[in-house]
Amino acid sequence: MTHVLCQALNLQYPLIQAPMAGVSTPEMAAAVTEAGALGSISIGASTPEQAAAVIAKTQSLTRGPFNVNVFCHAPVQRNAEKEQAWIARFRELFARYDAELPAGLQEIYHTFHANQPMLDVIEQAKPAAVSFHFGIPDPQTIQRIKRLGIVTLATATNVNEALAIVRSDIDFIIAQGIEAGGHRGHFDPNAFDHQLSTFTLVQAIRQQTSHPVIAAGGIMDGAGIAAMLQLGAAGVQLGTAFVLCPESAANPAYKDALRQAHKSVTMITAAISGRQARCLRNAFCTFSGEFLAEDIPDYPLTYSLGKALAAAAAAKDEHGFGAQWAGQGAALAREMPAGALIKTLVREWQG
Repeated sequence: MTHVLCQALNLQYPLIQAPMAGVSTPEMAAAVTEAGALGSISIGASTPEQAAAVIAKTQSLTRGPFNVNVFCHAPVQRNAEKEQAWIARFRELFARYDAELPAGLQEIYHTFHANQPMLDVIEQAKPAAVSFHFGIPDPQTIQRIKRLGIVTLATATNVNEALAIVRSDIDFIIAQGIEAGGHRGHFDPNAFDHQLSTFTLVQAIRQQTSHPVIAAGGIMDGAGIAAMLQLGAAGVQLGTAFVLCPESAANPAYKDALRQAHKSVTMITAAISGRQARCLRNAFCTFSGEFLAEDIPDYPLTYSLGKALAAAAAAKDEHGFGAQWAGQGAALAREMPAGALIKTLVREWQG
């Protein structure tokens, strides 16, 4: 069986390990690539210097193709009153963990939009693939990347976003269903979210365009891969399935929580980072459960406080305030090396 994704990137299998900022590592991406699939790293949370280093590290570990992911969120809109009101909500929590309440919120990550230093890093490194999350760059940036022979992918959570990706001449649509762990890739976090399942979204997009679609969200085993390929997906992206791998950068508390996922549920919250993201239900989710969406500052301003709270609580041995991103299939996560997981997934799918 030939797959357009395999042809475009010289892959053995039409499988992608999701980028997962904070979890994926050069070691993970290289192991996946060496096993015949597409490994990924994220530089969305990196400075240009850090991005260049992590790409170079990955290139030193594999000669095969891998994907570099960037964040294309809208530029931050500052609102001092909203930001101070948000900080004040957490006063008692910071005091409980003997930590100083942040004086302000920080823009800890910068968007790829109009980010010439980050574009320079990509142009110099020339990775096999670049993927976009939270939106798509301007046409000139896309064409500069494509002229280097780099394969491009972008996340869509609904049909309109998928069609915008098609018009932009990006090579592949990543159809992110509501089951997916981590941040929703929707272009406008304030717009109505259709919350389509991966199963429905892949079919809805394919009804409107012949552009190749990668299925993402809730897929954890070979049966899930087979189902999505049967629907006509050009490939499948898995993220949560790799969090327990030894190459993962997830901290021990995060991994322990994932091992206990069968006792819990996942939920979507914007209170941790400022953008909707699916995580294991934890202390942060409980604390912020009644907060209104309109009171939450922009991403990634909110995330700067969330990370500070997680660090303060962890120092007192409370790990329930971390960003424990996970998809709805979390309880199906398996603990094995990333390369072995690829081989296992392929055996299940093709068996």
